Amino acid sequence: MNTLLFSMLGSTEILVIAVVVLILFGAKKVPELMKGVGTGIKEFKKASRDVQDELERAVHEPPVTNPPPSPKPATDTVSHSASTPSGTPPA
Repeated sequence: MNTLLFSMLGSTEILVIAVVVLILFGAKKVPELMKGVGTGIKEFKKASRDVQDELERAVHEPPVTNPPPSPKPATDTVSHSASTPSGTPPA
């Protein structure tokens, strides 16, 4: 992809871009700027590689199947409360 970008730009365009960057940022700031760009590209590639590795791992990993739940025995037990409908306990 990088070669595609540079194949579309001629030497004149690259020279003009370099001059504009020098004028805008100055000679002292350009190395710091390029270092930041390089660090950003490196982090992006690392994150992209991590995501790609995770996808590959998920594709090649066998599917996890859970056993069906065991049926619960039915209970017909009804719980009765010791309180009266008014909420006070019986005397």
